Amino acid sequence: MRFLDVILGRSKPVRPDLDQLFGLPSAAITLQAGAGFTPTGAGSVCFATTEGGAFGRIQQDVGELLDADSGRSAPVTFSQDAYGYTWVLVTRPADDTAALVNDLHAVNTLLEDGGFGPQLLCSLVAFTDGPGDDRPLALVYLYKRGTFYPFAPVPGAAERRDNALELQVRALLADDLRMEKDLSRWFPVWGAPGLAAH
Repeated sequence: MRFLDVILGRSKPVRPDLDQLFGLPSAAITLQAGAGFTPTGAGSVCFATTEGGAFGRIQQDVGELLDADSGRSAPVTFSQDAYGYTWVLVTRPADDTAALVNDLHAVNTLLEDGGFGPQLLCSLVAFTDGPGDDRPLALVYLYKRGTFYPFAPVPGAAERRDNALELQVRALLADDLRMEKDLSRWFPVWGAPGLAAH
């Protein structure tokens, strides 16, 4: 970092570290033991869409890469949200977080290698506290920051978050994942595939 950057308060961006995703299986165990949340088996990757043949090729490559796995319970699906971002939804059995994380890592790597690195926004893994309350929770990985944050939408409420739960989860997982310290970067991911259904 140059001297002028320090004086002006500019910071060097964190280099994305997709291997941080591999901390999610142990974080899932901590989350279940400490707060009663278990994985749903759903995870997704979000990126800014670009038009043209490159996107079609990437979509085909991702589908072929992950659908080739005979143990998959559901196909990989692509969707677009109201803001124009593309989501890749990946599902696995709820008790196989490691396989889900491997799939998310593979999708991110394929997109990055295909020149979509600058368009990658986030990845998330969905959790729920099970029968009864059935509260949804996501652990969101910010690609450009190399950090995680919890996102806990309030069930049945229009775009309301359970901030107390999010802070509880951040404290609980501080030793498992590199948590995002800047709360202004804890962006809501309303209607994210894999999270919206729970």
